[in-house]
Amino acid sequence: MTDPSDFWDKRFSQQGYLFGTKPAEFLTRHAEHLTPGNTVLSVADGEGRNSVWLATQGMAVTAMDGSAVALDKARVLAAEAGVKVGYHQGDVTKWDWDATQYDAVVGVFFQFLAPQARAAVFAGLDRALKPGGLLMLHGYAPRQVEYGTGGPPNVENMYDLALLNAAFSGYDVLHQADFDIDVQEGLAHSGRSAMIDFVARKAGQ
Repeated sequence: MTDPSDFWDKRFSQQGYLFGTKPAEFLTRHAEHLTPGNTVLSVADGEGRNSVWLATQGMAVTAMDGSAVALDKARVLAAEAGVKVGYHQGDVTKWDWDATQYDAVVGVFFQFLAPQARAAVFAGLDRALKPGGLLMLHGYAPRQVEYGTGGPPNVENMYDLALLNAAFSGYDVLHQADFDIDVQEGLAHSGRSAMIDFVARKAGQ
């Protein structure tokens, strides 16, 4: 069986940044929910475009990804931006979600997970959040497979709002949306795309 990190190392080894260097528009659209000084975990962060932007906004950012190649590029991006990010290599399905609790957890376009693995990771995201912590998830809706402008060709890997509301049923949903938009984020995300935004706060203080 091919090691998933080998697949992503190969994808990220091309010249330039596969998904560009600007943050996902999802983050900038909902920046008002983020608090400078808070701790943030960026899951499957890739080449650093999101973690670096979060750090420039004053967050104390920890980022993880399975690809050593992506993390090397992320460190370069952080250095160029003059910010510090704690980068860690790790498999998202084996990450120790209980090791640290964060003020916010961000997950953008990590839809390489089949439903069973995704459910386990979603449970991990919950454990990694402090009571009252902020969850920010962004990804593709099922009809994205028809568009073919990014993401895997697996409908079952995609999100819908019912799925996310069920997975995080105890959360106060601050914003949720299912919409189409034209996206230009590097070479890998380009064109009309079917998006899901989900911003919610965990119960507790």
